[in-house]
Amino acid sequence: MYDSADKEEKMEYLSTTEIAEKWGLSRRRVSVYCKEGRIPGAIQKANMWLVPADAEKPIDPRKARKMNKSTDTTVE
Repeated sequence: MYDSADKEEKMEYLSTTEIAEKWGLSRRRVSVYCKEGRIPGAIQKANMWLVPADAEKPIDPRKARKMNKSTDTTVE
């Protein structure tokens, strides 16, 4: 766990490994979410992503797309 010393109010951050365990994802998937800007407040320090401890898990677009296909019904 990491604390941000730059802000007046301290914000706790977790590493990608810690967030991956918390959310049941791989470290790689968490890193991709960070790189894509899908986790608000995530910051990169050197070669490491730090994610706010209270961040919510983003919806996986691969699963959302799959669910939309299975619920789409077209009538011709």
